Amino acid sequence: MQKSNYPKQATIYEVGPRDGLQNESGLISIDDKVELINQLSTTGLKHIEAGSFVSPKWVPQMANSNQVLDKINRAQGIRYSALAPNLIGLDAAVDAGVDEVAIFGAASEGFSKKNINCSIDESIERFKPVVDKALAHNLKVRGYVSCVIACPYDGAIEPEKVADVSQRLFDLGCYEISLGDTIGVGTPNKIREMLNAVSKKVSSDALAIHCHDTYGQAIANIVAALECSVRTIDSSVAGLGGCPYAQGASGNVATEDVLYLLNGLGIQTGVDLEKVASAGDFISKALGRDNQSKVAKALSK
Repeated sequence: MQKSNYPKQATIYEVGPRDGLQNESGLISIDDKVELINQLSTTGLKHIEAGSFVSPKWVPQMANSNQVLDKINRAQGIRYSALAPNLIGLDAAVDAGVDEVAIFGAASEGFSKKNINCSIDESIERFKPVVDKALAHNLKVRGYVSCVIACPYDGAIEPEKVADVSQRLFDLGCYEISLGDTIGVGTPNKIREMLNAVSKKVSSDALAIHCHDTYGQAIANIVAALECSVRTIDSSVAGLGGCPYAQGASGNVATEDVLYLLNGLGIQTGVDLEKVASAGDFISKALGRDNQSKVAKALSK
């Protein structure tokens, strides 16, 4: 029997309060967002993406991120982060007292233009002053790369393109690069091929995987990433979220499902599955929908 090379420990980067809620059609109350984050803060998670400082015209659900961050009960040892794609957003994030900010690029020219209205090269130039100012405030900066497998506008993406964009963000000063299968079309072989290319430019220690479960492949793809020595996994409580610019990309991989996988592989996270499932049930009820996590549904029975 072949011995696995899974890591002994892994980190869950919870994106539900931001990526999970940003596309909801009906406005969500500040109190519900605060309660979700407060519940997640009791689970053992060390990273919670709590909001986004982007134009409310484009992402109205995140318009009250400053109020949410002001009202949450901050737990010791947790980094509360937010997206801050430009200097205006960064200043607002600093004022809100975030512990970390994130910028978001893409490996696809078509997606970059649709998502942030500029080319990849232009996006990198725009990010430079944001990263420099964030670092001057002693804030860590995380970099997102969208469409690492395929793009809804440009089709399949070459792994070398993903590697190039990842390296450029890392060289800017991002401590970690989160690689997003934005439309959820990846399969394990494609994930391995992409990660093999990226890890030649950026160490796997500085990589995270961000899977959408559009075609039901997210868990299999995460296993492939673990086999490629990736130790940080983005996930969204109750499987909330998707991408507003990628039609059909409904649903991040559920944190509950990822935890069940990692527990089964003997990989330590320090996160309490049942507490996460409880938080997922809370926000699902608040949104008036079923919990999208298969594990959460099983536990509820």
